[in-house]
Amino acid sequence: MNCRFCKATLELEFIDLINSPASNSYLSNQQLNEPEIFYPLKVFVCESCFLVQIDEYKRFDSIFDNNYAYFSSFSTSWLEHCKNYVEQMTTLLNLNEQSQVIEIASNDGYLLQYFLPKHIKVLGIEPTKNTAEIAVLKGIPCITEFFGTILAHQLQEKQIKADLLIGNNVLAHVPDIVDFVRGLKIVLQHEGVITMEFPHLLELVTNSQFDTIYHEHFSYLSLYTVGKIFESQGLRIFKVDKLTTHGGSIRIYATHQESKRLTEDSYEEVLKEELKAGMDNRKYYINFNAKVMKIKLDLLNFLVQAKLNGKHVAAYGAAAKGNTLLNYCGVKSDMIDFVVDANPVKQRKFLPASHIPIVGEEEIKNQKPDYVLILPWNLKDEITKQLRYIHDWNGQFVIPIPHLEVI
Repeated sequence: MNCRFCKATLELEFIDLINSPASNSYLSNQQLNEPEIFYPLKVFVCESCFLVQIDEYKRFDSIFDNNYAYFSSFSTSWLEHCKNYVEQMTTLLNLNEQSQVIEIASNDGYLLQYFLPKHIKVLGIEPTKNTAEIAVLKGIPCITEFFGTILAHQLQEKQIKADLLIGNNVLAHVPDIVDFVRGLKIVLQHEGVITMEFPHLLELVTNSQFDTIYHEHFSYLSLYTVGKIFESQGLRIFKVDKLTTHGGSIRIYATHQESKRLTEDSYEEVLKEELKAGMDNRKYYINFNAKVMKIKLDLLNFLVQAKLNGKHVAAYGAAAKGNTLLNYCGVKSDMIDFVVDANPVKQRKFLPASHIPIVGEEEIKNQKPDYVLILPWNLKDEITKQLRYIHDWNGQFVIPIPHLEVI
């Protein structure tokens, strides 16, 4: 197995989460009696460029199909983040009616919708038809294809180039990251700007966020490595924002290597932070397994004790990260009664492998569980505020990561 960027042989194991079904492969009632396909979920570190990556055991085009169940618009805090981003970029780049904004992995139009009242031209690129259809209903033109050099050349032939090229939480999802970044360069205007947001590998390691590892995420990214990838394709990162989203992310700003834009101090500051932590050294990556095992044992101990004491546990958020956590820990529906999710597409289905039923929020009020395990812990502030009424019956919240916490 070779590194998907520099092609060096991969030998250093970061973590082995054993076998798991695809994290968004929710099951119907009928499918509960059918076999499930499990794929290896092992992560390696390239000792040459330090790209952390999984092998492509499950093909990406079978993950991001027309039944893809992730809709960005169901998180109010994420929508607020996107609205603020649009205001910031419009001002920073002086965007106007002549500008072209393109977003890769535009999902249901969660972000591009905020450009429409400003009369700024937008184009979404979203391979999952069911989510793209929602965006089109909002008035957002969409191309339902995967992005790479082939599509970039097609856009170039149509003289469609981006003044602002956006990719939120997509860079980690592409199996051929070199082809993807090469495509970015092709479709970017001469003085255009790329912004890419992605969960920061530094935060993943520091806070034991192993549940953000799943088959949809082919790469786990540091600024150190992303800088090398972009540089290899004639692009230059000139600015970095540190974000609180997804448990700690960074937003990179990139442009053509020959652009007049000056590199800001924020780039060197984040890079120095990574190098100080040792992210360019194999020693940094070898103790992760032990940290993850402690989280597994603590969660299992909590659930067993709750069961022995006659307590009822529900979960909130049928999120991909929750499936990684539950399946690695071996948790099934005999330990957690149900999981609530706001997305009606997921309701009346079941989590893969664990077979925990997915229901609407009214079930919390009906069944009054003693504990609510928050699976998308990155949204804990939003969720605990939304469900604060569980305290009426002395219910408590459980946060599993970075360490087990009952509040």
